[in-house]
Amino acid sequence: MKTLIVYAHPEPKSLNSSLKDLAVSTLENAGHEVRVSDLYAMNWKAVVDAADYGPDASSPLKVALDSGRAFDAGTLTPDVLAEQEKLLWADTIVFQFPLWWYTMPAILKGWVDRVFTYHFAYGVGEHSDTRYGERFGEGTLAGRKALLSVTAGGPESHYAARGINGPIDDLLFPIHHGILYYPGIEVLPPFVLYGTDRMTSVEYPDVAKAWEQRLLTLESTEPIAFRRQNFGDYEIPSLHLKEGLEPAGRTGFGLHVRG
Repeated sequence: MKTLIVYAHPEPKSLNSSLKDLAVSTLENAGHEVRVSDLYAMNWKAVVDAADYGPDASSPLKVALDSGRAFDAGTLTPDVLAEQEKLLWADTIVFQFPLWWYTMPAILKGWVDRVFTYHFAYGVGEHSDTRYGERFGEGTLAGRKALLSVTAGGPESHYAARGINGPIDDLLFPIHHGILYYPGIEVLPPFVLYGTDRMTSVEYPDVAKAWEQRLLTLESTEPIAFRRQNFGDYEIPSLHLKEGLEPAGRTGFGLHVRG
């Protein structure tokens, strides 16, 4: 297995850094190949601008179209091309980050904004009476798996079904479904650590053991059963879920998960 770890935390002595290092050693000791994109150490440029697209940038800037034209022409900046190559190399992508303001750190969102260009991560496939492009289960990154390893400062009860922060599955849905599943990546259930602001060194061995177990079962873990776009569950072109496919009483994000 070839694994890319995309890591986003500014402190080398942080819990997130320890989890990243443990992932590298665990996977390598199990015989897997590992690459790491340490975004802060790379001084990753988080903002999209015309410089990303060189001679293929238009005026006014049209991010989607310009990024696709630059991708097709091979004129994207070297840092973006390098990350795209890593994604194509990988079988599995692990994202290691803290949950800040209910989402990923800005530097990681900037990585997505710049690396997931038009024609690379989206804007592919046919549009017809039966298909709406290759998205949500299909696409250029199909055949890969991804896992979010997330640390949250608050206790688990705050992220439960009736918790004040909202269910963790809902908070992560835009990343799971909208960023990863959209270009075809199968999404594994997340590894979430709660109450990390109060975690002590005494607790870390149990955390490390649980993380190692998840890493060593990446290949056998079933992905979240998101519905595929072009396989009969949705009306096209409205992309509304067909009536009667949802379990009784299910609403919201859960509609897009089978079973």
